[in-house]
Amino acid sequence: MRNQLWLEKRLSEIWELLFFDTPKQNNVIIKFKGKWKNKFGHIKTLKNKDTEIAVNSLFQSSLIPEYIVDLTIAHELIHYSHGFHSPLPKLYSHPHKGGIVTKELKKRGFVNQLNLEKQFIKDEWPNIYNQLIKIYKDKKPRNQNIFKLSNLFSWK
Repeated sequence: MRNQLWLEKRLSEIWELLFFDTPKQNNVIIKFKGKWKNKFGHIKTLKNKDTEIAVNSLFQSSLIPEYIVDLTIAHELIHYSHGFHSPLPKLYSHPHKGGIVTKELKKRGFVNQLNLEKQFIKDEWPNIYNQLIKIYKDKKPRNQNIFKLSNLFSWK
């Protein structure tokens, strides 16, 4: 299973290889977060002005192809490079204006991965999502109400 260290390494490798022209102007944190069906990741500015990139926690599973994780990281780095949730100048009025993220991903060499992602979302993601959510729900501890203050005292 993929972990925090693996995710940080992927961010570093992708940044160095494909976003070398994007200066890192603040602290950028990446983490697995959420178990979303319709969102692979997001980027936001934290109160301390750090940037947080969140990648869907379900992507820790080896059922998710690595290119999906890489595309998600690259997608969020494009937002960062365009000045969304980063100290860099904002280049566009909207983060997805005119398909700019897809165009930029293609320019940076992700054409094949984008095609694979489209097929993955259509053919595989719904079943994998349901499978992974079931695993998480089965692992989640149930509230047993073992210790309740009201069970200790009789209030009359």
